[in-house]
Amino acid sequence: MEESKLQREFNQRDVQRMRNIITKDYNAKTTTQIGYTKSQAERKEGDVWEEGGKNWTFKNGIKQTVTRFDEIKKVINLPLACPKCSKAMKPTMLNKKMWPIHKMCFDCVIEMESELKRLGKFEEYAKNIIHRGARTYIKDLEDALLELALYENNESFVTEAGDVEKWAGKGINKEKLTQDIQEHIQEIKDQLDT
Repeated sequence: MEESKLQREFNQRDVQRMRNIITKDYNAKTTTQIGYTKSQAERKEGDVWEEGGKNWTFKNGIKQTVTRFDEIKKVINLPLACPKCSKAMKPTMLNKKMWPIHKMCFDCVIEMESELKRLGKFEEYAKNIIHRGARTYIKDLEDALLELALYENNESFVTEAGDVEKWAGKGINKEKLTQDIQEHIQEIKDQLDT
């Protein structure tokens, strides 16, 4: 049996491009073009600009789009280290649960809550967390009420088989449903005030 060998030869521009990447000279050209040239502004690490109706940034030598979800990613994604204790933040279930709420690792939350218990302030702290969750729940219910008031529920869906099904909210009394949700919201608000 013959031994297989790589039969490809690298071009000079391929070698030059790799040199440019290694030296972090990302904007250096490897070929000369005659004719139309697009004007390019010199971009540095962290620059943000608008081009073609999109926002762009330059991170780690790569041009990337800036999306509306970047802020959400910062909130949800765990950092490499806890900002409070500087220990490695392993992606455990407990750390994932505590990071969006407290912005620290689970161990730091336990220490903070133990200190609050020692000082006698834990009951107030727990009550504030419960109230914050209840306020978020109330806001979600109010948003659902607004959607119910503004949206006609006559949607059509395409099934896996390709059939179009129309779903209509038959038999639903919108006024009764709205009244029930408003009463439920008021009950929650009354319980929060006590």
